Amino acid sequence: MSHECLENLIQKARSPVPLTVLEPAEYSGWLAPQDERVRRWIKALGFEARAGKHCLVPGADGSLARVVAIVSERQRPWACAALPAALPAGDYAVQGELSEAAAERIAFDWALGTYRFERYKKRPRSFARLVWPRQAARERVASRVEAVALCRDLINTPANDLGPLELVEAGRSLAKRHRARSKLVVGERLIRENFPMIHAVGRASSRPPALLEFTWGSPSHPKLTLVGKGVCFDSGGLDLKPAEYMKLMKKDMGGAAAALGLAHIVMSDGLPVRLKVLIPAAENSVSGNAFRPLDVIRTRKGLTVEVGNTDAEGRLILCDALAAADAEKPDLIVDLATLTGAARVALGTALPALFCNDDALAEQVLASGRDSGDPLWRLPLHAAYKKQLSSQVADLNNIGGSAFAGAITAALFLKEFVSEKTPWVHVDTMGWNLESEPGRPVGGEAFAVIALAEALRRRFAVGEAARARRGKPRAKRRRKARTERGVGGRSGKR
Repeated sequence: MSHECLENLIQKARSPVPLTVLEPAEYSGWLAPQDERVRRWIKALGFEARAGKHCLVPGADGSLARVVAIVSERQRPWACAALPAALPAGDYAVQGELSEAAAERIAFDWALGTYRFERYKKRPRSFARLVWPRQAARERVASRVEAVALCRDLINTPANDLGPLELVEAGRSLAKRHRARSKLVVGERLIRENFPMIHAVGRASSRPPALLEFTWGSPSHPKLTLVGKGVCFDSGGLDLKPAEYMKLMKKDMGGAAAALGLAHIVMSDGLPVRLKVLIPAAENSVSGNAFRPLDVIRTRKGLTVEVGNTDAEGRLILCDALAAADAEKPDLIVDLATLTGAARVALGTALPALFCNDDALAEQVLASGRDSGDPLWRLPLHAAYKKQLSSQVADLNNIGGSAFAGAITAALFLKEFVSEKTPWVHVDTMGWNLESEPGRPVGGEAFAVIALAEALRRRFAVGEAARARRGKPRAKRRRKARTERGVGGRSGKR
């Protein structure tokens, strides 16, 4: 699955141009001992050491001898993302001692600074190439670049080429790559296997709804379940969306794309978890058998839901998947969804809303977002608003009875399908860049994926290390894992 973004990071080069990356405060200390010719050149250019600026320094023979790039910690993780397109074509190598984190950030920036979605329109392009910084952990950088690119590619693909079956097949390909066990439930089988909401939302489309499930990792490890909303196109159903809001609805499977990207990082990193991924996929269309306003549908959990609006379909397919996830009593459930416009009104398009039923877990996710430059903002699961979901004829309504707090009432609806004792994270994301910035072109975006990957690493990998330090026996578990897990062992193949 190695993405073409990584082609612009190379193992070695014969004579790469030195690249000096500096914070603004470091610039004067770097410049002072430089050759007088270099100082005169930079002064003649009127170069100012401001974040995002770079300077080309010629050699005595007029060839490019060095590039000086000014970055800021505030730009992280995109500080160097503009350089691959801005610099002359050629090979470059970062100079000086870098921490592992700094080297990985530069490599990550460089790779995603070359991302383009060109499935339908090939355009000549040329990017500068970077020699892998020797301090960077290449596999870790590659897995994160691939995760973001996978998420973007899936969201950017139009609905005529990415329906429910194409989406779940992308998930099955990922599972196969990591030798995970997968199961697919399609069409009428959803009814027989008790996923009535997924079937109801998707039954009006000529392309059947589906549920993908795959598992990876040792059964002896903590259970982590990822759930992603996979509405491949949302017309709004019978409560039809206005055209201006329907236009971008190919991105309504952005939660599923993000869940797959996150799963790729978890599996690539070998995180010590028993991973389960659930992708409910459907197209919310209009036909004679479409579900209707005020229909009452019984969910997998047994709760009945009155359909207040068919355009609030994402929470309906998620509730069945969450109920299935919760039944296995996992150690953590994370769901991702392009769920509400209300979250965008509250926080804008670039800041996902975080809901969580565990304060310590929420702070861990928020801190990971701050540290990785992939921020989220927590909104409350304000219990007093639950009454807005009341129905005279069913256990719940799928929409709030007010024009206010739509993101909160949607999260409260989902909360009904997760046990109080199960740690649960819900991310309500835009999944789309409305304007281009370095490393982040207009189009699909993997908001919160890097933040969640870091949070999971801190929660599970650090915990595993602590258990090992306490002297718990691990060898027997590892031998058992090699025979039982659905990854890397023959028993995991299908």
